[in-house]
Amino acid sequence: MLEPVYVETYRSGLLRERAESAREILKDCALCPRECGADRLAGETGVCRAGAQARVASFNLHHGEEPPISGSRGSGTVFLSHCNLRCVFCQNYPISHMGNGVPAPPRELADMMLKLQKRGAHNINFVTPTHYMPQIIEALEIAVGDGLRLPIVYNCGGYESVEAVRMLDGIVDVYLPDIKYRSAEPAEALSGAPDYFERACAAVKEMFSQVGLLATDEEGVAVRGLIIRHLVLPGGQAGSREVFEFVAREISPDVSMSVMSQYFPAHEAPLNPAVSRRVTVAEYQEALDALEEFGMDEGWTQSDPELE
Repeated sequence: MLEPVYVETYRSGLLRERAESAREILKDCALCPRECGADRLAGETGVCRAGAQARVASFNLHHGEEPPISGSRGSGTVFLSHCNLRCVFCQNYPISHMGNGVPAPPRELADMMLKLQKRGAHNINFVTPTHYMPQIIEALEIAVGDGLRLPIVYNCGGYESVEAVRMLDGIVDVYLPDIKYRSAEPAEALSGAPDYFERACAAVKEMFSQVGLLATDEEGVAVRGLIIRHLVLPGGQAGSREVFEFVAREISPDVSMSVMSQYFPAHEAPLNPAVSRRVTVAEYQEALDALEEFGMDEGWTQSDPELE
């Protein structure tokens, strides 16, 4: 069985060095493109509202991810509180916006990983990890020393700092980022991040340079690689065709894409005319047609009976 990439990073001592370097960033936080400068080690919180210690909303086996992530036994998901995006339609807003969860010091976070491994998880899947990257690396070092040997999945919103992603080289096995928008206007109006596409493109290119195309084991479970998620939004707000064009032309048409139709108006979206309804069959089909146009046939699509 192929060892996760972080095992060698741990043996060489580089994992500890990365943990120490990443923690220094928390003194003048620049973990994400907002670079808000909060001294999180001194108790300040930035745009993401996270402090010095990780907070976890839940950890469990999850069977609803993409097939190579969930596999037959489930993905060991760790849902982290808070987020560096402010999406008006967030389906997990009690966690991401309100910060529901409990403090998880490094030892406790490491124990969560080990418990999920013991329960048969195929991987450890950190959901919304961007603002807790240093704390994750610190906990990972403890967990590896105690026998963790599952691939690490970095399940993020795509609004990442390239410098922070580079620190994860040799630590993350599978990147699972979103690319949410092509245009600045909806990115600002719906997530408060007008530079979203520029930042996501640079970050995803770096992710691909580290892990490449998706690779799976004999059970079809992901062991390494990149999977990009894209949620189709009503009224073409996501710019799906342009997103796919970028991936096909600037990364690879063979990248595994997960194109989702499951949007529904959650959180503040019912009050926002641009995203106050579900996606229509025609809108989702238009996105699928664009996938075909760019020769992108690796990945997964959805068939949702609730499409309008």
